[in-house]
Amino acid sequence: MLVKDRMTLNPVTVTPNTSVSEALNTMRQAKVRRMPVLDKRGHLVGIVAEKDLLYASPSPATSLNVFEIGYLLSKLKIKEIMAKDVVTITEDAPLEEGARVMVDNSVGALPVMRENELVGIITETDIFKVLLEMMGARDEGIRLSLTVRDEPGTLAKIAGAIAAIGGDIVALGTFYSDEHHHGNLVIKVSGVSKEALTEAMDSIGVTVVGIHGA
Repeated sequence: MLVKDRMTLNPVTVTPNTSVSEALNTMRQAKVRRMPVLDKRGHLVGIVAEKDLLYASPSPATSLNVFEIGYLLSKLKIKEIMAKDVVTITEDAPLEEGARVMVDNSVGALPVMRENELVGIITETDIFKVLLEMMGARDEGIRLSLTVRDEPGTLAKIAGAIAAIGGDIVALGTFYSDEHHHGNLVIKVSGVSKEALTEAMDSIGVTVVGIHGA
């Protein structure tokens, strides 16, 4: 899966001279939390997040009245608060690369570029949605957590044991383990009982560390 498969096309943008009050209104109407900033030529020059706009707004404890606050926010421009060193990604990058870039740079969104053209934006929410799908969070079934040896054929053996009892694997994920030469495996299985699954894993010497669901 690539970034372009999950990004939002034609993202909502603002210009450096957009006022903070206008940007807040745009965000609320579009129901977004981050907006790329484009100059007059359509070039990406920054990104602004909802938290940036809120931090720039006067505190609720201020002595200013609503008209004074509105005036100040209309004068404050996005170019004064936007992040200028924007971390970006290309549309053909693997989705997991996008997630890694977000984590490594502590950002919640990446403008997606095609050479010098902004073509989309991908956010942490998009990544979370993919995680939900990968883990079968919306699918019926039994969630099986296993500790397995990191060696060839292990996954095939587990899949074969589940198939042999009539189970259907609807989701699967692998994760790091603190144990040397071991990994953690989470499988969502439908069509079988907890008891049958546990017995099947015991029969091939796989350790069950958790089992949840109907």
